[in-house]
Amino acid sequence: MSTSSPVPLTLLPAGGPGPAEESPGTPYKQYVYAYPHQKAYRALEAGPLLSELWSGERLDALSLYVHVPFCEMRCGFCNLFTRTGAPERITTAFLGALERQARATREALEAQGREIRFTLAAFGGGTPTYLTAAELTRLCDICEDVMGADLRAVPWSVETSPATATADRLAVLADRGATRLSIGVQTFLEDEARAAVRPQKRAEVDAALTLLKDAAFPILNIDLIYGIQGQTEHSFRKSLDAALRWEPEEIYLYPLYVRPLTGLADRHRESAGSWDARRLRLYRSGRDTLLAAGYEQTSMRVFRRPGTAAVEAADADGISEYNQQAGMVGLGVGARSFTTGLHYTTDYAVAVPEVRRIIDDYIATPAEDFRRARWAFRMDDDERRRMYVLQTLLESGGTSVRQYRERFGAGPREHFPAQFAELSARGWAVEDGTGALRLTTEGMAWADAIGPLFFSARVNEAMDAYQDR
Repeated sequence: MSTSSPVPLTLLPAGGPGPAEESPGTPYKQYVYAYPHQKAYRALEAGPLLSELWSGERLDALSLYVHVPFCEMRCGFCNLFTRTGAPERITTAFLGALERQARATREALEAQGREIRFTLAAFGGGTPTYLTAAELTRLCDICEDVMGADLRAVPWSVETSPATATADRLAVLADRGATRLSIGVQTFLEDEARAAVRPQKRAEVDAALTLLKDAAFPILNIDLIYGIQGQTEHSFRKSLDAALRWEPEEIYLYPLYVRPLTGLADRHRESAGSWDARRLRLYRSGRDTLLAAGYEQTSMRVFRRPGTAAVEAADADGISEYNQQAGMVGLGVGARSFTTGLHYTTDYAVAVPEVRRIIDDYIATPAEDFRRARWAFRMDDDERRRMYVLQTLLESGGTSVRQYRERFGAGPREHFPAQFAELSARGWAVEDGTGALRLTTEGMAWADAIGPLFFSARVNEAMDAYQDR
């Protein structure tokens, strides 16, 4: 957070009780890592050609995101687009479909007749390292030989898990130049792992972290979760201390969410108010522990160890964040692509039968069909303004009033007066001496309630109409 002197936001006059007099509700409404959520996307009857979508876009600073929708297990809290236990015939067929999609996408980019250059890459999921070493090699070949992304020359992030961070897989990633490995540990305590429906052993976690440290990737990130049934500040501190012993460049702290159709949906037994209060206590305890250990907080979830050249470079490139901006090219079922006027992807689901159906449909997609956007959300000026605020305000750097005005012709408080009035009334945001609107320390704790304040009525209606499946 900035050390500049804060200037309170100016409250706008309002009739009736001010927002600070009402209950703020839960601090954990929704994690906003990209806007809008895939639940707001809809199928297109005759989607536009990719060559048309990319015709007006900048192509010399693209980012590449590859979604691998496979895991060795499904954690009880997971609502990501992924399936477990995929046999080799499925992963082989998936890579075949991804190569067809890559060729169609590259053709669309080349049709513009301009320089094409990727400056950032990430493999997410799912668990990309569910793929074997040979399959990871093929995936990298597709990115390099078909898409033209020089993986050894750009910041490149890969997600992994304790069970799949094997020496042969990590050797492939190290050889191809991966600069950041993020491992989902979630907890170092086996009883908490069982409570989260995540059957992992501490020995397996330590063995994976040993291999990751030996591989000497420039950035190691460890994910932890707070709010697990039975977890206390004392037990959470044990996981934090265990993570700190590995001296990771980054640690992410995620609040536990229990979503429909997940393994914990019918098992969680704690009242909403009690659970919210406990998660807030755990968050503050974890935050204070990491700050005392010398880490810097860059968002509600992200803590980075300063003074590391790789982390500072990643900060500049945005490698550890989901790079939601015009110019992101997504490959793989569930991956999203972003152009100025359209965000597009594939169908989305959480329930196992639907996920498998969608993956099967993707595998069966002929090359011709990959030339068009099929599931999408159309962006307009209002949605772009909302996306920009969400991308900046929820980060420690905040929203620059000057930069916002230069881009959109007016200040953020002029476009979103009610939202910023509420943030001011609750003491969740200030304007600092640099002219940036920033979340306060308490505002950062409530980031998952602040983000949804900026959702449009159109997005909320589309998400409400989505049928969980």
